[in-house]
Amino acid sequence: MTGLVVSAAVAALSGCYVAPIQPAPAPVMVQVPPPPAPVTLAVRLYPANDQATGLGVVHAVVTNDLHGRGTFQANILGESFMGEATRKAGSSREGLASGAGSRGSYLSCQYSMNSSTLGMGSCRLSNGALFTMHVGG
Repeated sequence: MTGLVVSAAVAALSGCYVAPIQPAPAPVMVQVPPPPAPVTLAVRLYPANDQATGLGVVHAVVTNDLHGRGTFQANILGESFMGEATRKAGSSREGLASGAGSRGSYLSCQYSMNSSTLGMGSCRLSNGALFTMHVGG
């Protein structure tokens, strides 16, 4: 008879399962803010010598990736210049911008930023034309 009691007890318990007393904690959602968007600054190059006078005012664009570098674009008499703008090592204000032209010319600039969106400097075109550079504004 004890075998029958044990069999009945096993059969009765076989449909049972263990349930937690407290429900599992809800997953924690952490939202990471998106990285800041690049900043695009207008750049104007004003003639500073006789070679540049015939070229007039040149409009350019610098797109700052907010990590010390960016892209530099200009158009001079139908020649497109594409390049980079980079802060000088150890400086948060001074930088260089360089662009290679679609017809083989090049443009080299040095600048200093007075704030995050305003600065000034100078540029030299490969033909000797000099410009005064104004960033932002």
